[in-house]
Amino acid sequence: MKIGIVGLGLIGGSLAKTYKSNSDNEIYGYDTNKPVLDIAKMSGVIDGVLDVSKISMCDCIFIALYPKATIDYLEKNAQYISKNAIVIDTCGTKRKICETGFSIARQHGFVFAGGHPMAGKQNSGYKYSTSTLFKDAYMIVVPDSTDNIRALERIKKILEPLSFKHITITTAQKHDKMIAFTSQMAHIVSNAYIKSPTAKAHKGFSAGSYKDLTRVAYLNENMWTELFLENKDNLANELNLLIEQLYEYKKAIENNDDMKLKELLEQGKECKEEVDGR
Repeated sequence: MKIGIVGLGLIGGSLAKTYKSNSDNEIYGYDTNKPVLDIAKMSGVIDGVLDVSKISMCDCIFIALYPKATIDYLEKNAQYISKNAIVIDTCGTKRKICETGFSIARQHGFVFAGGHPMAGKQNSGYKYSTSTLFKDAYMIVVPDSTDNIRALERIKKILEPLSFKHITITTAQKHDKMIAFTSQMAHIVSNAYIKSPTAKAHKGFSAGSYKDLTRVAYLNENMWTELFLENKDNLANELNLLIEQLYEYKKAIENNDDMKLKELLEQGKECKEEVDGR
């Protein structure tokens, strides 16, 4: 196949490197950062630049950009995409991009599917991309219709060289609700937690729990701001639930209520055991 990749950052660069390592597909890439594009081409990660003349040749195009930039790219280039092509985005939210992507795809005759590879690093950019980023990770796919079995089979075939552990098929609404809890909340909690003045003196006093909780505090503020605001309804709801729970712990500690505190801790432990299937 001929595969196009728009955006050669951490995700897009890793897509290109993985396909180049694990398949004999032709890879065409595009990035607004010309030095990155030149490096990818000179190192053989891409076979050429994904310009207008190459877009129509691609069997699949991945758009690895932020949500607004993804929509802009689709609106500007949909006319060049082959009617036989499948276009997959990699954004961290799905409702807005899928609504627009499905509409544009229907107008121009190609297939659009929302995609979200559940893989990443604390650092962003092509420099940190690898050919193993997606190995044994989860991939979420949001199709226009689950009745289009042929399109779903094509998507699964396209994704095979990336070595995902599991592909989850869902709706944009469910995706955004779940991601607010499993991903976005973790980044906000970590980012807020590290703001304590005590953090500056943590060396010599911290171990695994500190590292686990603060790992994703180091984030790309531009990307996450866009993602948080696109999913603000689900995210605000999860934040409200967390704040209510934290207030209960705070009250029990301030009131020296050991029975209530023990109850809260036990409830949390039981919830963890339940969700982990222990």
